[in-house]
Amino acid sequence: MKTLARSMSSAAAILIGFAAVWTGLVVMTYSSTRDIIAEAQQKALESSLNQLVPADRYDNRITDDHVEVVAPEWLGTDQPVTVYRARKNGQPVALFATPTAPDGYSGPIQLLIGVYADGTLAGVRVLAHKETPGLGDYIEEKRSPWILAFAGKSLGDPQPERWKVKKDGGAFDQLTGATITPRAVVRATRKFLEYVQTHREQLFAPAGAAG
Repeated sequence: MKTLARSMSSAAAILIGFAAVWTGLVVMTYSSTRDIIAEAQQKALESSLNQLVPADRYDNRITDDHVEVVAPEWLGTDQPVTVYRARKNGQPVALFATPTAPDGYSGPIQLLIGVYADGTLAGVRVLAHKETPGLGDYIEEKRSPWILAFAGKSLGDPQPERWKVKKDGGAFDQLTGATITPRAVVRATRKFLEYVQTHREQLFAPAGAAG
């Protein structure tokens, strides 16, 4: 019995030691790669934002200059949305955010929208959606140039009442048989423009000062 007890104790000690070593390796690996992963994520985000606003238009690091906002009526979600700010020589250049079009045909559509300080759209991109392949997915840039038509638009061009698809009497095209999807994107984009217009001062406030 004593021999068995010693064997069990030795086995337990070995397992405990192995677990401790393994845990230490995991912690060391996480610590050594955490900053690398974070840096890669920042660069990926900056690359996406630079598709809308070229990097030479601003001189701050936009991933470090941001504010969290909650505005379900305008942003399509009750979750906090990060608004990134681009500046040059300390002056506002553009805002970026990822509002949601909650009323897509097959569910919410997550967008990336950039707006210049003068209220003009830098552009719109679709980040995620569940729309029907071959029909509603033409909102993706890789499927169709449709989404590119938002660049340069504003609440005054077209007029607010014309921020609709043509089927509804508006200014934006839609694919026959797939009206719900573009209607949702147009509405969400207009709402974000309205949000920026009514909250511009807070959104462009210096980092740490926006509320």
